[in-house]
Amino acid sequence: MRIVAEFHAHKIRPSRIAFRVGIDIAFIEELIAGETEPERFALLVQQFRRGRYQQRLKHSARSKGVSRYELQQKIEHEFLQEQDM
Repeated sequence: MRIVAEFHAHKIRPSRIAFRVGIDIAFIEELIAGETEPERFALLVQQFRRGRYQQRLKHSARSKGVSRYELQQKIEHEFLQEQDM
């Protein structure tokens, strides 16, 4: 379940997750749809999204000036949109 949550947080399609991990695609789709252990899966996805957000901000520090600011704004905007889902 942790692997599926991590891949889902990184916006990888369910079919690709099933192919990479070798898990039944029906189970993956049930997790994403909230049919199987919805609270636990949602918590895991939220944790991985926060980690991804922090990682992307850290990588944006390599840029300088306006491009850095714009990239950080984009990352912030995407993170807030993901939280609303």
